[in-house]
Amino acid sequence: MTIYDFNIVKTNGERMPLYHFKDKVVLIVNTASKCTFTPQFEDLQKLYEQYHTHGVEIIGFPCNQFGEQEPGSNQEASSFCQINYGVKFPIVAKLEVNGDNAHPLFDYLKKTAPFQGFDETNFNAKLLKMMITEKSPEWLYGDSIKWNFTKFLIDQEGNVIRRFEPTDELDALKSSIDDLLHQRTSQG
Repeated sequence: MTIYDFNIVKTNGERMPLYHFKDKVVLIVNTASKCTFTPQFEDLQKLYEQYHTHGVEIIGFPCNQFGEQEPGSNQEASSFCQINYGVKFPIVAKLEVNGDNAHPLFDYLKKTAPFQGFDETNFNAKLLKMMITEKSPEWLYGDSIKWNFTKFLIDQEGNVIRRFEPTDELDALKSSIDDLLHQRTSQG
């Protein structure tokens, strides 16, 4: 099984199979427009601009499960990203990433790239853990998505390579993308 076995829904309600992204490195991100991590849209857009021509796609999945930080409609979520951060990568329809109504794609992602724990040496990770403990303790344990802006890196064959938590450094993500692109270049 790969991500190509799943379909997603665009903001206009149209279904889109993820095999549409075959042969590309894909970064899947659950997003929210009213979150402490929302400014990450700026970094994600910069990544998109840097890597898109090299075969990298980013897909934003708005989610309202964490502190109700994505309360608007699908169109409002997408427009917010474009207007405030110049986002050009696809922002799809809102969905749930945890619980009984979680989208099957996110169930697959969580099982394939389980939560590895909080980096206790990272101040922001410590703060996030404290906030989750206080506001949403149900997300603290197991492989659930812990908060908005959790990222999953997918290789060119649709396989989940790595999970990045919202507090992980952008440099680690860039390094992993570079590795995937380099592997493809050296193989072909």
